[in-house]
Amino acid sequence: MPLDPHLLAAFTVATIVAMLAPGPDMLFVLSCGMRGGPRAGLLATAGLATSEAVHVLVAAAGLSALFTAVPEAFTVLRVAGAVYLGWLGVRMIRQRGEVLSEKPGATGRRAYLSGFLTNLSNPKMIAFSVAFLPQFVDPARGPVWAQFAVLGAILIFLEFLIDGAVGVGAGRIGSWLRRRRALSRRIDATTGGILIALGVRLAVER
Repeated sequence: MPLDPHLLAAFTVATIVAMLAPGPDMLFVLSCGMRGGPRAGLLATAGLATSEAVHVLVAAAGLSALFTAVPEAFTVLRVAGAVYLGWLGVRMIRQRGEVLSEKPGATGRRAYLSGFLTNLSNPKMIAFSVAFLPQFVDPARGPVWAQFAVLGAILIFLEFLIDGAVGVGAGRIGSWLRRRRALSRRIDATTGGILIALGVRLAVER
């Protein structure tokens, strides 16, 4: 086994605790599920998980040193993610009440891409990959890349288990609520507001 069992257990517990605490990822999946249904909630989770895999690969390759050498690169990525979230929120508010079931494929693709791009520029996810993951890697136990692969697999599994359940559950509730036109408009307006707030939060975080 490439990882110390005690380190592996500590990593798993710490990751579960971090994921259970409501944060940008969970709120994003919740909003996607409420507006687009269970499939959109699950695909939003898949987008988050894909970006997490990218972060793990970057950390394993040592490219995270870029953010230390060039702090401006981190700032640019963070601001870009914030602008994208704000744009999504404004767009959702402007289109509130539209029937999404007419284009389920487009809705699913949008949820996936939004989840991917949002988490790709999430400062907490970057910090997690750069500062947190390496704490559970012991070069003396074997190839570092293999240890990162194990940690990344656990991270992605827990992402689907926790945030995926939130997205599907929110989607089932949202499907019932969307049958009521007035509530549908309120859901879209609330969801758009959440995304704008997340964008602002992303922009001001350090």
